Amino acid sequence: MSAAAQKGHNQFGNLPVWDLNDLYPGKDSAEFKAALEEAKTLAAKFEADYKGKLADLTASGGLIKAIKDSEVLGDLTGRIGSFSFLQYAQRSTDPDRAKFMGDTNEALTNLSTRVLFFELELNRIDDAALDAALAADPELGRYKTWFAELRKAKPYQLDDKLEELFHDKSVTGFSAWNRLFDETMSSLEFEIDGETLNLESTLNLLSDRDETKREAGFKALAKTFKANGRLFTHITNVLAKDKEISDRWRGYEDIADSRHMANSVEREVVDALQAAVEAAYPRLSHRYYKMKAKWFGKDKLNAWDRNAPLPTSDERIWDWDTAVSTVLDAYGRFSPDLAEVAKPFFNSGWIDAPTGNGKLSGAFAHPTVPSAHPYLMLNYLGRTRDIMTLAHELGHGVHQRLASAQGPILANTPLTLAETASVFGEMLTFRALLDKTTDPKQRFALLSGKVEDMINTVVRQIAFYSFERKV
Repeated sequence: MSAAAQKGHNQFGNLPVWDLNDLYPGKDSAEFKAALEEAKTLAAKFEADYKGKLADLTASGGLIKAIKDSEVLGDLTGRIGSFSFLQYAQRSTDPDRAKFMGDTNEALTNLSTRVLFFELELNRIDDAALDAALAADPELGRYKTWFAELRKAKPYQLDDKLEELFHDKSVTGFSAWNRLFDETMSSLEFEIDGETLNLESTLNLLSDRDETKREAGFKALAKTFKANGRLFTHITNVLAKDKEISDRWRGYEDIADSRHMANSVEREVVDALQAAVEAAYPRLSHRYYKMKAKWFGKDKLNAWDRNAPLPTSDERIWDWDTAVSTVLDAYGRFSPDLAEVAKPFFNSGWIDAPTGNGKLSGAFAHPTVPSAHPYLMLNYLGRTRDIMTLAHELGHGVHQRLASAQGPILANTPLTLAETASVFGEMLTFRALLDKTTDPKQRFALLSGKVEDMINTVVRQIAFYSFERKV
């Protein structure tokens, strides 16, 4: 860990880091190597047992066995893939970790090519025959929603050999370019007043009370991003073309249709959402930022003022223990059971909180697999917004724990549902903080901050979506 990260680590108390031993003892461990070999064996057996036979199994009542076997294999490969990704996320610029993830992904792609037939062949089963099988077997009927989602992809399926080609090429296609982007972002350095900062620490300056620090952070970001503009432009153009080729071959009518299908939402719903939010720009974000400019005594906000705290806001630095108790108390106020589901995250090595050079930016909740447990990644810097981020990712984590009983296939959640759980956890925590704040000016500042968070959640995401469509 860098000196800068260690300083923050001490400032906030004892920040937790991941214990990945619940997945595997290490990347060179006998357990990991054995798991990879077992996965290869199971994939070969699955192909031998079921390829070309699914229609007959549907008629004879044996399809549920194939699904159960696919879940066993999926849980194992998911555990392997999760371990390789999480150790990489902690320090994506480490060549050994990057190579280990690359080698693991290649091995998983090779073995998953052998079972690629499964969903393709399921979609070739006659609808009436499948409906009859679902109705006849309650255990198989549990998977009705999964089959319904699978059927949506049927019109866009290619020949099996083409699907294998697309699958194999993904290692050197879009996933490789995404990895290059992530590793580049993690390795960027920003010079501010003679000090070298990583991305998270620089972004944190944009919400500093001191305008000179905000401006310095903004200009440092712009300078470094501009220096890397040629690479970022190339990555964006390659990814856009890669998607265009895939969409054209599959026959998607709209550039976003594949994403809508993955999110289990209709194009008309997203179109309506986009239109509604864009129509509300003048009375939401435009109006709010005009008000904020007046609060700061300015005719117009500078770009680095957008997330500036109000002069009356509570800008104290929250140590980790206080952040944890704040979130758990808020969850417990709503439901003691909810707090109980959340507690293991804080004493079991399930959270990685410190910032560090090479660590992936942002935050996420990784569900791993039902036989294990989720892991949360943060870049904790002690602001109130960091507490909101903890509450948000913990909402995902609690949801993932509760969903795990559904098994590897049915535990998967589209974004349209997943974000409901996380924003709910975030709002529980915000309401608890608001209830504890009695000073009118601080309450006003807290509400203002929440308005900005919601603008970032809704308006900014629609702006991203609109921008991506134009690209």
